Amino acid sequence: MSVIAWIFLGLLAGAIAKFLLPGRDPGGLIGTTLIGIAGAFIGGWISARWLDHPISRDFYDGATWAAAIGGSLVLLIVYRILFGNSRD
Repeated sequence: MSVIAWIFLGLLAGAIAKFLLPGRDPGGLIGTTLIGIAGAFIGGWISARWLDHPISRDFYDGATWAAAIGGSLVLLIVYRILFGNSRD
């Protein structure tokens, strides 16, 4: 996949992660979107590096989506832990 496809996948993965983990985010929509993009890259890298599942060139591969959403969820949780109380 191209970098543009990974960015688009990250946007969707960030939205799905936000849907799966509702609540108030310190970064709002833009922060969640950036976390989704970074999560897609990190999830894909972890999947290829340590889980021995190279990322497919197909945009519609389920494992690619699972890696991107999983990476986004992890980053969203870490972001909320680190910066979650900044708006209280």
